[in-house]
Amino acid sequence: MSLFDTFDPVSEEILKPSHMIRPVDGFPETAVLTFEEKSLQVLQSLCRTETAATLKGGRDIPVYKFRWNGRELGLLQALIGGAATAALVEEVLALGAKKILLYGSCGVLDGALTAGRLILPTAAYRDEGASYHYLPPADYVDIPTARRLGEIFDGLRLPYVKGRVWTTDALYRETRANADRRRGDGCIAVDMECASAMAVGRFRGAEVYQFLYAEDSLDGEAWDARTWGAVPASDYEKYLRVALEAAARL
Repeated sequence: MSLFDTFDPVSEEILKPSHMIRPVDGFPETAVLTFEEKSLQVLQSLCRTETAATLKGGRDIPVYKFRWNGRELGLLQALIGGAATAALVEEVLALGAKKILLYGSCGVLDGALTAGRLILPTAAYRDEGASYHYLPPADYVDIPTARRLGEIFDGLRLPYVKGRVWTTDALYRETRANADRRRGDGCIAVDMECASAMAVGRFRGAEVYQFLYAEDSLDGEAWDARTWGAVPASDYEKYLRVALEAAARL
């Protein structure tokens, strides 16, 4: 049995999200997942919040509930990596969310195309493990929600580019040859969660959206850290506001 044989749409799950999570009355229909802890601090400065639920992921993960532009939203800090993110998406859906918007940083594979623009993934290369438990084997998972998110970004007059992304578990095994192959497929960025999160959404019949912003670059002879680990504080608020404005329109 190989990784490609693990998708099992017939037999019952042994451990279900409902075994761990109970729905919360009045839980927001739309939840935002951010990978940056500093974004939670920014949120507290922008609006009044309350804790709607607390999830576990090796530590307590509070889910904040608040109003933004007349819409009730939720926000929590996601965990790094596809498997952890897939589990959190499952649990947020089990709490009562119907739509999920993820956002976070990525490495760029085409610096000229992505410069000064947000990135909307249209498909994600499945170089990870979680998605193969949610969907039949294939190289890519398509992301139909990119069209709606693009329409919202158009309405907000945000600069963005659409394209495929490469989702990989192996941060330190992004080899030059593999990067060239993915770029040849049309991938413009590399991340660690997109394919996994989208596979969960497809399997559960939920709307999962994602946008990325460039941090480091693999588009060159050597890795370029750019703003890796040094994103300006003002950018955290900028990206959070983009996420909240978009989520309020979903």
